[in-house]
Amino acid sequence: MTDQPDAVLQQVWADYGDSRKVVGITEVSAMVSTNRVYRLDLDDGNHVYAKVSSYGSYFLFAEDHDRIHRLVEELRGTRFDGLLADVLTRDGRIYTWYDQRQWAVLYRGLERRRSLPRILDDAEIERLAREIAEFHLACTELAPRLPLTSKSIKSDAIHLLDLLESPFAPRNFDLPAEHIGVLRRHTHAFLTRLDEMHYDYWTKIPVLIDWNLGNFSVTGEGANFRLFSRWDYDWFRIEPRLLDFYFLSRVSSRTGDRTQFTYGSHTMTEPRFQRFIRAYHQVMPLSVDDIRFLPEVYRFFILNYVIREGARFFRPDYCSTFRRQAVTHHLPALERLDITPLLKIVD
Repeated sequence: MTDQPDAVLQQVWADYGDSRKVVGITEVSAMVSTNRVYRLDLDDGNHVYAKVSSYGSYFLFAEDHDRIHRLVEELRGTRFDGLLADVLTRDGRIYTWYDQRQWAVLYRGLERRRSLPRILDDAEIERLAREIAEFHLACTELAPRLPLTSKSIKSDAIHLLDLLESPFAPRNFDLPAEHIGVLRRHTHAFLTRLDEMHYDYWTKIPVLIDWNLGNFSVTGEGANFRLFSRWDYDWFRIEPRLLDFYFLSRVSSRTGDRTQFTYGSHTMTEPRFQRFIRAYHQVMPLSVDDIRFLPEVYRFFILNYVIREGARFFRPDYCSTFRRQAVTHHLPALERLDITPLLKIVD
């Protein structure tokens, strides 16, 4: 935040117009991204959360949170009623604060139950797959009632290609020219693949993408759990459901959630993820084209979130490391990725 956090947050709350007073402010950010999240303790014993951002576009930020609120509303009365933290509204619309340098949105507090273990056993992998499939089914049913968003994976990739073709790209991305060439080739390949697979005609649903174990909680004992609450929507989109699958492969992997971040593609070919795909497929069937799109889901994640958005999203130390790894290891490894075992599940 460019100003003192407490002063800005008091200003946000005053502008929102609630008569309750803020008596305590605690930062609860994950300390990975440039976004900041704070808990505001109120004088009646309740609390709300404020997300403050200054990267990207306020208008896209506001649009995403409008769609998140619409999604919460549409899920009412379904088995996923109450799953998602809702955005506070004013006069029937989501409330956002904006001073042209930074912006904020307020969330209601969300009850959290237990987290899944860092490394899931086979039964837990299968249960998670079925739960995600049920959630995707619910989102597919309601998706036609949500407006699309202004951005898409296609528009983001076109924007990145333009940036990489600039003569200033090595300086702007802090990478040597030969690395820029690798990124340009992969971005062009991604866009070509979208065209070949008729991406424009695929069903688009709300997807949350970042399914790490610190973002959601479950209720129920052992492997008989159900999704209970989900927060953190930094990468919310309305896109094909496949965009959720890379992070789900990480949660299912033999290494599980890790405190040292790395973004390899190997988790998508582990037997554990094959187990996930098999269980998911039984609830919400996948096609051969769906599976063939999974490498592109990974390629988009690397190109967009690590390369294009990295400097504005990740802390500088993470961003620099991730970008180097993307060019020297992750994207070259993608070209050797063998998804044959996954194809056999759905063929």
